[in-house]
Amino acid sequence: MMDIQHIEDLLARVQMRDRAAFSELYSATSAKLFGVCLRVLKDRALAEDVLQDVFVKIWNKADKYKVTGNSPMTWLITVARNQAIDRLRAAGPATSDIDEVAPIAAAGPGPEAQAIAADEARRVIACLDELDGDRAAAVRGAYLDGQSYADLAERFHVPLNTMRTWLRRSLTNLRECLAR
Repeated sequence: MMDIQHIEDLLARVQMRDRAAFSELYSATSAKLFGVCLRVLKDRALAEDVLQDVFVKIWNKADKYKVTGNSPMTWLITVARNQAIDRLRAAGPATSDIDEVAPIAAAGPGPEAQAIAADEARRVIACLDELDGDRAAAVRGAYLDGQSYADLAERFHVPLNTMRTWLRRSLTNLRECLAR
């Protein structure tokens, strides 16, 4: 942490529009001032916005700081606190009436997502229809119905490794079909 004299010197240089001093002042005080904004606003994104406003105000109003023997950090913290309170007031009072609360969006996908999913489903079904009947039924059983490879091998009267080969090749064919 910087000493009081150094921060006062930086503020004096900022009054003269010294960008290097402003950058150094920001590096030295931004964490503390961000904490003040965050404590008042309780919202990280909003606190970041207000912190930016605080430093714009410090740049424009650095000449308002007077060396009085008080800590320059007190002045900087006051600027940050007041800016955060102003932002809270500008947002208006928080509503607690249940009738005034905006309706919550439905948990499911929106219309656009539903349209995209329906289109993808049509494409998958069309590609499944291009597979041989037994292969398509095996893919549906394994990946849509959750049947085990062993159950499918028994159902189609083929060895287990043959079923694995069917499914692997069928998935490759589906991938190629969907890539078209």
